[in-house]
Amino acid sequence: MRSHEAGVLHAPGYGGPPIYLPSPADVMEVLPTLWARTVTRRPDGVLEVGGVDVETLAREFGTAAYVLDELDFRTRARAFKQAYAAAFADAGGADVYYAGKAFLCTTVARWVLEEGLSLDVCTGGELAVAQRVGFPGERIGFHGNNKSVAELRQALTYGVGRIVVDSHDELDRLLALTSELGVCAPVMLRVTVGVEAHTHEFIATGHEDQKFGFALAGEVAFEAARRVLDHPGQLRLLGLHSHIGSQIFDTSGFEVAAARLVGLHAKIAADLGYHAPEIDLGGGYGIAYTSQHTPLSPAGLAEQMSHIVATEFKRVTDADPTAPVPRVSIEPGRAIVGPSAFTLYEVGTVKPVRLGDGHTRTYVSVDGGMSDNPRPALYEADYSVTLANRHSDAPPIVVRVVGKHCESGDIVVLDEWLPADVRPGDLLAVPGTGAYCRSLSSQYNHTPRPPVVAVADGRARVIVRRETIEDLLALDVDDTDGAHAG
Repeated sequence: MRSHEAGVLHAPGYGGPPIYLPSPADVMEVLPTLWARTVTRRPDGVLEVGGVDVETLAREFGTAAYVLDELDFRTRARAFKQAYAAAFADAGGADVYYAGKAFLCTTVARWVLEEGLSLDVCTGGELAVAQRVGFPGERIGFHGNNKSVAELRQALTYGVGRIVVDSHDELDRLLALTSELGVCAPVMLRVTVGVEAHTHEFIATGHEDQKFGFALAGEVAFEAARRVLDHPGQLRLLGLHSHIGSQIFDTSGFEVAAARLVGLHAKIAADLGYHAPEIDLGGGYGIAYTSQHTPLSPAGLAEQMSHIVATEFKRVTDADPTAPVPRVSIEPGRAIVGPSAFTLYEVGTVKPVRLGDGHTRTYVSVDGGMSDNPRPALYEADYSVTLANRHSDAPPIVVRVVGKHCESGDIVVLDEWLPADVRPGDLLAVPGTGAYCRSLSSQYNHTPRPPVVAVADGRARVIVRRETIEDLLALDVDDTDGAHAG
């Protein structure tokens, strides 16, 4: 089944499906590209994941709930590690950092550690999760455009393996802290390479007009490298870093970014006499939220990326045969955890709304919404959905799946086919919600956030518990004895 694709507009009063959304041959079909690998549909129409059916999950853990396929997560993580190790075996080698911002909890951090990946964190809170499970500091990278003194102190004290520096102000803070603590900080410089990935404006991060990094233009990044090298006892330059965006489906943007990053690497070597040992090309690899999306496999990505890096560094080694080829790292997050989870909802209301000209739109309201998945509201993100708790022979209709919040923009799935007999009490499953759903979730309208339930080998367990009303009220300060405004 397919969902709405951003940028396609309906005519005024249009109530039917978009023209690219043809009526499905089987509205109950589960497309493998959209779902975690252990998701199947039984003959009675009920979805199963990891050997556990969704009716059992709903009964034991309630809805809304994020359901995470452990085998799928581990398999995807392992695929990235193995693919990049093989593709870069004859070059400088490669490291895979799981981007914790996509979704992180202590259990996931342990999975990442057990699968041999490194971990990318962006805040002191994410670093605290890594610390709780004893994640080795040398395998942690610390991002962020405005790291506080407390966060940098936390990173230096724990022995983080790389701090991705974003500004001269951060360099000032690091110089003061390394002097105080008597340590040398391993740093990478985030470089804004002037590449704008083909993605939503708010998640394209490689162009110049944005908050991240040192600009390549005007030799800003080069001067930052010079400054780091001017303080060899306090700062150690590991290399250069770029990130050009998110939800990217081809490597053309990475090709341009790598060329520019390698050019800066070569200039630093030629003008400053320093061969940086590493280069990081970031993440941003897309996943299939709908059947319109065609992501590359980890092996396909690794092969193309190794070719890009080899091509660009050949120019360096042709000019200087003694120049070492740096070790490459990447930072997939969404591409690992995104397809590994779906969100399970219960239908509460089904409301046909007449639009005029004989058209009707059917609104299907579920017990969640923008509090557990703000991406449709933030980015016009597209999702698919399926009936999860039974079989239906009813003809398909296009519905709009919406949440329970007091916002007209509280849309979970803009347009999708469901059986015409969808009704209150049905369970719906929305695939591809492992990344940037729980991590971006909120308590809007004082709605407790859903649990994360991991499923494997016929067993389901909570790895992040459901919030309660008591949790919501726990932060309120009882001010009954305080001063009263008159």
